Amino acid sequence: MIIEKARLIRPYGGELVNLLVPREELIEKAAYANSLPYIQVSSRVVCDLELLAVGAFSPLHGFMNAADYQSVLDTMRLADGTLFPIPITLPVELGSDLAIGGEIALRDSRNNILAIQTIEEIYEWNLEEMARKVFGKFDARHPIIAEMHRWGKVNIAGPIEVLQLPPHLDFAEIRRTPAETRRLLESYGHDNVVAFQTRNPLHRVHEALTKRAAADIDGVLLLHPVVGMTQPGDVDHYTRVRVYKTLIDNYYEPDRSLLSLLPLAMRMAGPREAVWHAIIRRNYGANHLIVGRDHAGPGPDSQGQPFYGPYDAQDLVMDYADEVGVQPVPFTEMVYLEEEDRYEESAKLPPGAKTRKISGTQVREDYLGNGLPLPPWFSRPEVARILADSYPPSHRRGVCLWFTGLSGSGKSTTAEHIVNLLLEKGRNVTVLDGDVVRTHLSKGLGFSKEDRDINIRRIGYVAGEIVRHGGMVICAAISPYRATRQDVRNLVGKGFFEIHMATPLEFVEAHDVKGLYAKARRGEIKGFTGIDDPYEPPLNPDFTLTAEDSRPEDNAQLIVDRLIELGYVRAD
Repeated sequence: MIIEKARLIRPYGGELVNLLVPREELIEKAAYANSLPYIQVSSRVVCDLELLAVGAFSPLHGFMNAADYQSVLDTMRLADGTLFPIPITLPVELGSDLAIGGEIALRDSRNNILAIQTIEEIYEWNLEEMARKVFGKFDARHPIIAEMHRWGKVNIAGPIEVLQLPPHLDFAEIRRTPAETRRLLESYGHDNVVAFQTRNPLHRVHEALTKRAAADIDGVLLLHPVVGMTQPGDVDHYTRVRVYKTLIDNYYEPDRSLLSLLPLAMRMAGPREAVWHAIIRRNYGANHLIVGRDHAGPGPDSQGQPFYGPYDAQDLVMDYADEVGVQPVPFTEMVYLEEEDRYEESAKLPPGAKTRKISGTQVREDYLGNGLPLPPWFSRPEVARILADSYPPSHRRGVCLWFTGLSGSGKSTTAEHIVNLLLEKGRNVTVLDGDVVRTHLSKGLGFSKEDRDINIRRIGYVAGEIVRHGGMVICAAISPYRATRQDVRNLVGKGFFEIHMATPLEFVEAHDVKGLYAKARRGEIKGFTGIDDPYEPPLNPDFTLTAEDSRPEDNAQLIVDRLIELGYVRAD
């Protein structure tokens, strides 16, 4: 992709940002970049780089240096005092190609050169400190905290030249920069703009909410869905954008609404993220933001408790509303009034009103999971069809049964029994056994922590692809580290079940027919899990089984019965 012309973006602070290389310099710069050492950056960094380049993260000009990073962690402000609650950094592994004063090319996963980074700073960062200060707790069940375990151990910072924006082949006509978005919004002729942050499909309740918000401020609705990285397991953005386009084209006033996509990599940081969303939307031209209940929350932690209070995000956005220039519009509960065929806030219901509502869980499990159409009072017919096409009934969806536990705890044996039960029920299944994988997919890897993590993530990647295409896969691997298992859960998404074979060490040692534990005790095997290398048991697994006092066939039947109950396997 060639950037025809560098764009000037006016951030909420009033300063002009220009990171893109002018066209006349691009060919020369690209040739120079090819001669530099390079790193292939993650999808998260690619999203951040794009939004830095177009001014969506203004007043940031690049990835944060050490002073800004630490200040943001401690105070939610840059070192100069400007409000900015989320650290935007470029983490890398410290290598021989990194040196102060040097340059490095940034490439995406397809090897496209995106930018040249001049290295002015190399600084270490602490995973636990960042987790506690940004997310509120150090819990590997948080998807970003789990991901952070595989980020580089140092951050680099310095001037950055963006040669080209990341190429997007989908929905190009509604991917707009802040400047383009502001120009369109200004053409509507209204002083007020309310933005709606969403990573989910829209139903009629959201339609009612957004229309009411725009009417209340006598302004324009900016429907601004995230299409970068959202919560693992979310509805894919292709399906969601089809829903948004259908609604905007058919059910919203064309002179009062604008659909534009945001390639943001969310952090699921709750209150801090809500303030960040307000800053971003201000850069796109909005002065109001609909803030949802548990806005940008990641779901339950390892103890099954929510990370944040339901209204913490709304409160924090309100605290900084005047400074940011964006007023929060609280997302209040709305229900359907059956006799009046409309939605109303719960607090404004007339006495004795007959109401109806459907939860997100009911949408997924009771309707889509059972192949039932969503009722027209809940979803527009066009939306219901799109979701039904994209999300088949549960018995045709992908499932990953992830067994974890000590060597000899019964993972593979139980998995073999499950395979036969599933085949009897008509579901084909793939088995990724840890020992077998190491002779093929992970041949050549050792047993260091790094190699073990690579092995588990390879299994997780393959499992995720199988699940994405509607298959069922059973993975039986020791997978000793919590953070890596959580990372795999994120890779797979919906349909992931963690099964802990909690057979005690004393039992597996006493029944060790291979003699591996005895060799480990004698020091003949180094780094053996449970002896001289740790095993971190799950804190909140989906199933807990043991081979100590249960037969593998009985354990297998428990798993299959639960899959039948959830609809993933049809009963006879």
